[in-house]
Amino acid sequence: MTAGHPVPGFGAAYHPEPDLTPNGTGMAAQPGQLRGLPRRRRPAMIALSVALVGAGVLVSAGLYQRANHQVPVVLVTAPVPAGAPITAADVGTTTVAAGPGVQLIPGSQLQQVIGEIAATALRPGTLLAASELTTAQPPSAGQVLVPVPVKPSNLPASGLFPGDQVLVIPTPGGSSGNSNAAPVLTHPVAGLVQKVRNVPDQDGLDVVDLLVPARWGTAVAQQAATGQIALIVTRRSS
Repeated sequence: MTAGHPVPGFGAAYHPEPDLTPNGTGMAAQPGQLRGLPRRRRPAMIALSVALVGAGVLVSAGLYQRANHQVPVVLVTAPVPAGAPITAADVGTTTVAAGPGVQLIPGSQLQQVIGEIAATALRPGTLLAASELTTAQPPSAGQVLVPVPVKPSNLPASGLFPGDQVLVIPTPGGSSGNSNAAPVLTHPVAGLVQKVRNVPDQDGLDVVDLLVPARWGTAVAQQAATGQIALIVTRRSS
């Protein structure tokens, strides 16, 4: 072995690859020269990127709205007593986030609601449900409609209104018949005010149409005929 020379088989020589020029010729860039800049993007690619971003925004908005179940529904805008027909002034539409299983009436069916009968007293500001509507005029099955003449002094000073829930009770000292006779009605009966005629009849009595359970209809009518009857309000319609 000669001094100063590497022994064959030991060590490795490093040969750096020449830098490629932007045109791919393999020629190294000369000292002091800048490398080539990347090509500018085409306008068509930029437009495509913008379109994809816009489509993503729209899809995200649609998914957000669907996830929150924002739907138009029918809203009660005015009080409607039970048994009364619904008019155009009584309902409107609003948009709410309705979860699955909520039985509401779509806003597209608003015109179909008008003319239906309120099965229960409807309060303004509440969402209308199909279970609160009926096509049948009262009385419904299991009910009878009884006209009850009542002395104004046996009615609340604030009056009675359709949809009010009342208790029918017998009172002593009626305007007709024997005031000492035993009352026909032996216990209070729950009733629902259907209509009120506030103009007294020839006997000075107001007439209230009451919906009462069918099994008590005869007793309520007989008690009303004696004049020994009063109505106690248990719940207002609105």
